[in-house]
Amino acid sequence: MYDIKLIRENPKKVQQNAINKGYGDLSVEELLSLDDDRRQLQQQVDELREQRNQNAKQIKGGGKPDQQLVDQGKQIKIQLAEREGYLQSAEEKFWDLLKRFPNMALDMVPVGQTEDENVEIRRVGDQPKFDFTPKSHAELAGSRGWLDVPRAVKIAGSRFVYVKGDLARLEFALFQYGIDALTNPKKIAEIIEQAGLKGKVSDVPYTFVLPPAVATTAAFEATGRLNKQEQTYKIEEEDLWLNASAEHVMAPMYLNEILDEKELPIRLLGYTTAFRREAGTYGKDTEGMFRLHQFNKLEMESFTTAEQGMNEHLFQIAIQEYLLQELGLPYRVLEKCTADIGRPNAKGVDIETWIPSQNTYRETHTADYLTDFQTRAMKTRVRMADGSLELAHTNDATVFSERPLIAIIENFQNEDGTVRVPEPLHKYLGKEII
Repeated sequence: MYDIKLIRENPKKVQQNAINKGYGDLSVEELLSLDDDRRQLQQQVDELREQRNQNAKQIKGGGKPDQQLVDQGKQIKIQLAEREGYLQSAEEKFWDLLKRFPNMALDMVPVGQTEDENVEIRRVGDQPKFDFTPKSHAELAGSRGWLDVPRAVKIAGSRFVYVKGDLARLEFALFQYGIDALTNPKKIAEIIEQAGLKGKVSDVPYTFVLPPAVATTAAFEATGRLNKQEQTYKIEEEDLWLNASAEHVMAPMYLNEILDEKELPIRLLGYTTAFRREAGTYGKDTEGMFRLHQFNKLEMESFTTAEQGMNEHLFQIAIQEYLLQELGLPYRVLEKCTADIGRPNAKGVDIETWIPSQNTYRETHTADYLTDFQTRAMKTRVRMADGSLELAHTNDATVFSERPLIAIIENFQNEDGTVRVPEPLHKYLGKEII
């Protein structure tokens, strides 16, 4: 959530940012008008409360109360109740509109109106060459009995699957590999060294977390991630929403708390089964394990000072690239444009991994830097060494989900339908080919 002072001081910049992010229907002028209304009403309420207090003191001054003072007190009470009602309405309108404004994109973020204007930074790894026509993950997994879509549809409806056998084991091997890497201090130090971030970020490893799969409306809204229309499922007759990714329930972990600077960075590695409505998605993107309503995900979340925030973002991207390189998967890195980074993000990077059956790169990882946009609403602050308070900065990024699993199946498939297991996963699976 924005600091209203920033909007008052930079109305044109905030309005242009909203346009750049695809929120051109939001009006800074309307917001500032509501801000003026509530401030004026607050002043009137404060003045009436002071008059009420003074009136009460005079009445209690001793002796029989003066009828004029009593009548005056009643009139003040009526006026105060009226103004407080107006103030409450003005506050609700103001905060409702303020919460809809997107976070300010950093100056380095390219301006664009669609994801097609994301900027490619680099490509890493060679695309595989096949002497046969490669199958899609859906065809291959279906033929091997690893995916059962028809029975899942029978039980739960479209875009749910049964994942079975070696594919289910491969998924858990992938997650265990990610957990072991990110909780290992030596591995963290190695990634920092390779990324050229030594001395710029802490070598504190991640703490593995199994968070709740649900959050209340207030907690979810504070993260800026509650997308009611397109993404998030609500539990009927409960003030609870299903998480659409693990960071949605890890970000509010320190809601209304003050962290000590010496504790930072706090790095969390969360695993959840996530749920997304994925409204408006059709065609090939719904085949097999693409864009499921239910999927498993391993996600990074970190809390830092403002000074540490950007380097922490770069570190999380370095982790993503390290893991993909170790798995031998070809990928490309994209700097996301203003329209694609999302409402709460100040900067975002996507990593797309090569999918042979589609002859293109597809998104498998996202890294988001949110500055203090979340923590202002969550009231998550840091007690600095000098005793001052500042808002914490947050970052989140994908480690693994079903998407890298799709890439493994397709990139390492053999003509006979078997799949070569990436070397880092051998010890978890106990075999080199499935």
